[in-house]
Amino acid sequence: MSWNILIGGYVKNGDLETARKLFDEMPARNVATWNAMVAGLTNSGLNEESLGFFFAMRREGMQPDEYGLGSLFRCCAGLRDVVSGRQVHAYVVRSGLDRDMCVGSSLAHMYMRCGFLRDGEAALRALPSLNIVSCNTTISGRTQNGDAEGALEFFCLMRGAGVEANAVTFVSAVTSCSDLAALAQGQQIHALAIKTGVDKVVPVMTSLVHMYSRCGCLGDSERVCLEYSGTDLVLCSAMISAYGFHGHGQKAVGLFKQMMAAGAEPNEVTFLTLLYACSHSGLKDEGMNCFELMTKTYGLQPSVKHYTCIVDLLGRSGCLNEAEDLILSMPVQPDGVIWKTLLSACKTQKKFDMAERIAERVIELDPHDSASYVLLSNIRATSSRWEDVSKVRETMREQNVRKEPGVSWVELKGQIHQFCTGDESHSRQREIVECLEEMMTRIRQCGYAPDMSMVFHDMEDEEKEVSLAHHSEKLAIAFAFLSLPEGVPIRVMKNLRVCDDCHVAIKLMSKVIGREIVVRDVSRFHHFKDGKCSCGDYW
Repeated sequence: MSWNILIGGYVKNGDLETARKLFDEMPARNVATWNAMVAGLTNSGLNEESLGFFFAMRREGMQPDEYGLGSLFRCCAGLRDVVSGRQVHAYVVRSGLDRDMCVGSSLAHMYMRCGFLRDGEAALRALPSLNIVSCNTTISGRTQNGDAEGALEFFCLMRGAGVEANAVTFVSAVTSCSDLAALAQGQQIHALAIKTGVDKVVPVMTSLVHMYSRCGCLGDSERVCLEYSGTDLVLCSAMISAYGFHGHGQKAVGLFKQMMAAGAEPNEVTFLTLLYACSHSGLKDEGMNCFELMTKTYGLQPSVKHYTCIVDLLGRSGCLNEAEDLILSMPVQPDGVIWKTLLSACKTQKKFDMAERIAERVIELDPHDSASYVLLSNIRATSSRWEDVSKVRETMREQNVRKEPGVSWVELKGQIHQFCTGDESHSRQREIVECLEEMMTRIRQCGYAPDMSMVFHDMEDEEKEVSLAHHSEKLAIAFAFLSLPEGVPIRVMKNLRVCDDCHVAIKLMSKVIGREIVVRDVSRFHHFKDGKCSCGDYW
């Protein structure tokens, strides 16, 4: 017994080296000893070693109990190793422990983390009853696998079954609202968190900051953040990220300085959110100073994501050669995203020769990324190189690369209304088109001219104009204008980058209808008001 106490003590204190040494010297080991080592290795992120202990344990004829099996499934989840997970699952079934609440919940978590949602839910259905652990596993699993609507449905089902949500539940549910930009549902869940008494738990507050930000309500994010009396690194980083996503770089820098003055020590994530905020606001000097502070003062190693922010900063400033030199000389392997960032800067700065060269690198790294081909096509279209545009389309066909369709959506009274480019399926389609045509007429009177380079050249001019006018975000704006009370800001979410033509059109729409229009695209928020956009026309 004394050996187990010693080993357990070292494991809890994180001294696995001493625990392993004692384990090897131990004259006789029992299940508790093996379980302690497996749990300790898993909790320390040493998942491969933990799995090795399990198989060695089985070779010695030892049978892990439910706690050891729970650790093993967490280990397989961390590795995304569904093959080993299935082996452990088979052992669990043979042992008759698959209906144990602890084991079954851990098993479901493993499958869901590995992307096998149906297997995970099947494991949960095999359990004798629902409890908070199994419910949290289902909700977080669905959220992590992109099924945000399913996660929220199960959240409602769980409450109906009388299972009381805890902080972990609220984090997953709020995250699902963020993914859907479902503001009304997010507000309802926030109210429930207040009623339950977990609204001041930092992970819940952090998820709320993120949710309100992703729904376009930066002021609500600020209010949640201000409710925390101290200075929490994760919460502050979330708020800095929110400022960056909305183009408020100076506020992000100000919050970072407050955090530093309060004695918080920033980590890699904090610096990434700050660099992102600086790059999206064109704060070159602040961004470069931040990068120097990170590397020289704090001795942190930048990842490719940090370097991507610097490349974006340099690109906005027109320093494209400097940005390319940085990519070629940085100590980490460049990925497609960093080259695509430089390619986008080439388009904005109209450096078309350089863009051709960079595009080759981007497509070589990821030949099946449709966004890269679309960006190259738009660059060539801008300089009226229609034959070369056709070559891009031909290459896409040969590589079986399909352009991702543009989808925009609006939330109205808790319901999501979705629109695709050229969509005619909405029940109010005629009203929407008439409203949109009236808006387009009014903005033409203000000087709007459709950017025909955004449409393939083999269409007639009238057809091109109709195609541009029926982009998904324009349809969504027209629907929201018809549906919302006068003066209420219009909030639209889009899965892709807002095209140049829509950006110009929406600026003028905000002016002629006298309404703020907030559009979230794949990279940031655009706040359109009185004919101007918060992004400064660089996105």
